[in-house]
Amino acid sequence: MTLPPTVTDRAWARLAEIAEAMGEQKPLRVAVEGGGCSGFHYDIKLDDPAEDDIVLERAGQKVLIDPVSLPFLQAAKIDFTDELIGARFVIENPNASSSCGCGTSFSM
Repeated sequence: MTLPPTVTDRAWARLAEIAEAMGEQKPLRVAVEGGGCSGFHYDIKLDDPAEDDIVLERAGQKVLIDPVSLPFLQAAKIDFTDELIGARFVIENPNASSSCGCGTSFSM
């Protein structure tokens, strides 16, 4: 059984802020693609839903995950961080055996 990722309250709140600033609700897509310095990398962007997406939803905000990426994101946590180095969505992935310093590339 595949456990979908969870989305933190902080990430949901940031999505609501983005929607308010943009004047529209645009879903956040979290995908895993080949490449990056560790083998795979996360592609996180605002995007339109596809027919086969897995949709996580709360209070009108949506996070989209394509079926190919879902096994790589099983039981992961999607969060938002605002630090001195910048503000961004981050993935805490228990399936990753290692990751690069920037946190966007990982291996399994």
